Amino acid sequence: MSEAPISFAVEDIKFELEHENDIKSWLCTVAQAEQKKLTQLDYLFCSDDYLLDVNKTYLNHDYYTDIITFPLDKKNIEANIFISIDRVKENAQLYTQNFKDELHRVIVHGLLHLIGYNDKTPEDEKAMRKKEDDCLAMRQFV
Repeated sequence: MSEAPISFAVEDIKFELEHENDIKSWLCTVAQAEQKKLTQLDYLFCSDDYLLDVNKTYLNHDYYTDIITFPLDKKNIEANIFISIDRVKENAQLYTQNFKDELHRVIVHGLLHLIGYNDKTPEDEKAMRKKEDDCLAMRQFV
């Protein structure tokens, strides 16, 4: 398999992503299973405050969130995805999940939005959670 068109960066926190190459392969597998072309995904891990600033500046939203996805291409999957590690840690505790599983759920959540899944209605949210669970079950690592 050629180099996955996926990158991971860290902004204003101390964080190291485990299984980086495995996660890249997994995300490519998810996109292939959905018959979508993945051209570039750039993930940036940051703090709550950093993501809040992004949310205010670009979306005019004044609240914390775990993920913001900025699609760059309508035809192919190309995007910048920002993830708050603070929020992922808090949500892992809130939902009694381990941090790694919650992080992987949020990572794939951004990709699923780009593929076309939504979570605005209760029905859509239920379908999104099911799809996230299916994707998490596809991991060959952890």
